[in-house]
Amino acid sequence: MAASSLQAQQPLRCGVRLLFLSEELLAGLRLASPSQKALQLELQPGEDAKLIVTDDDGICVLKCLVNRNTEYCRVGKESLLITLGFKSVLLRFRSQVEYNVFSNVLKIGWKQKKATSVFSQRTDEASATQYFQFYGGLSQQQIMMQDFVRTTTYHRAIVQNHIDFKDKVVLDVGSGLGILSFFAVQAGARKVYAVDANSVTKYSELLVRSNNLSDKITILTGKIEEISLPESVDVVISEPMGYLLFNERMLESYLHSKKWLKSNGMMFPTFSEIHLAPFSDEQLYTEHYSRANFWYQECFYGINLSSLRSAAVEEYFRQPIVDTFDMRILMAQTVKYTINFKEAVEEDLRRVEIPFVFQMMQSGLIHGLAFWFDVAFVGSLVTVWLSTAPTEPLTHWYQVRCLLQTPLFAKEGETLSGTILFVANKQQSYDIHIVAMVDQTGFKSGNTLDLKNPFFRYD
Repeated sequence: MAASSLQAQQPLRCGVRLLFLSEELLAGLRLASPSQKALQLELQPGEDAKLIVTDDDGICVLKCLVNRNTEYCRVGKESLLITLGFKSVLLRFRSQVEYNVFSNVLKIGWKQKKATSVFSQRTDEASATQYFQFYGGLSQQQIMMQDFVRTTTYHRAIVQNHIDFKDKVVLDVGSGLGILSFFAVQAGARKVYAVDANSVTKYSELLVRSNNLSDKITILTGKIEEISLPESVDVVISEPMGYLLFNERMLESYLHSKKWLKSNGMMFPTFSEIHLAPFSDEQLYTEHYSRANFWYQECFYGINLSSLRSAAVEEYFRQPIVDTFDMRILMAQTVKYTINFKEAVEEDLRRVEIPFVFQMMQSGLIHGLAFWFDVAFVGSLVTVWLSTAPTEPLTHWYQVRCLLQTPLFAKEGETLSGTILFVANKQQSYDIHIVAMVDQTGFKSGNTLDLKNPFFRYD
């Protein structure tokens, strides 16, 4: 049984001849000699087995899923007829033995339960579906590509460190349209494996072919936690940052990809820094609080809504605010929290606690904490920084502010201490728990926020 299971899990490769059939051909078809030259078949077993047929140049001529519901039948001793929609295809194996091996591997794969990957264990299925659909369209890819700071910085980090890519094997995690893969090739990469789990890969494959780079860039559709690579890689590149760095939990997939990285390999980006500071913004606090005024109504079409106002206020205050601001609202020097991607492991990001002590530079009301992040690309030639700070050109990440439920008053010279706790959830995001206290007075405040559901305040 163990041997059969192992066989089913490994891709099966064998030679076949292939013939696409139309209804007109079926009536008088001679099965003895399909008119195709020998091709290479690869079967990736499972409940939905993936069948891929390529020619000598590696060009895919057939790609489909075969499961228990697929219409197929055996023809003669060594051929298989598969119906795909309104078309049928005949696969003829080199011998009856090879056909039997194919059939057995296919059936064993169907019997096995689909393995639960690390990604599936940590992610709600509905959240994953929504996530991959969101990034599967060209419009969202365009938004990211048109972020000049983002795209230019990645290009500069890769191309200016060309000696780190020259003749190297590169893995692009969450590759999208593969733009970073193209940058790696421009820097001299010998081979790039671009991995993404959403339908955008059909567009990236088209881009690769139309730019004549099929020999350099291989597109792999699947989650990095589930796919297999034919070799280890020298460099991993990715753009895994979400709002407040952590949102979408892509960083964990980025760290997971290190299983394919050689011991002396490089990661672009290499490390990140989260910056946070207390801020005073009476207008923002009042504006956010006023969003619940709708629920003050005591006669909404004859209905008294006021009993829901406190619940509405609580819900709105659970929303981190994504926008940008003037640095002058900050009341203290920032505290920095660093994550080294080469050293960190996935478990480190499931619960992140950031203690802080701020010495107030001015007196006033503290309405919340402001956040932004930077990432560094540490290459052999130069270190390139991508910053989302409010003092730098704006990016599509903006900055993030988390309001306290009750503002705290502090005088210049006093200290504000506390902790921020990020707890990962299955919605590919985090619950944020903030506790803060003015040490000299003992006054405390805090909040619990849902990073998955921010309030976008920018125009």
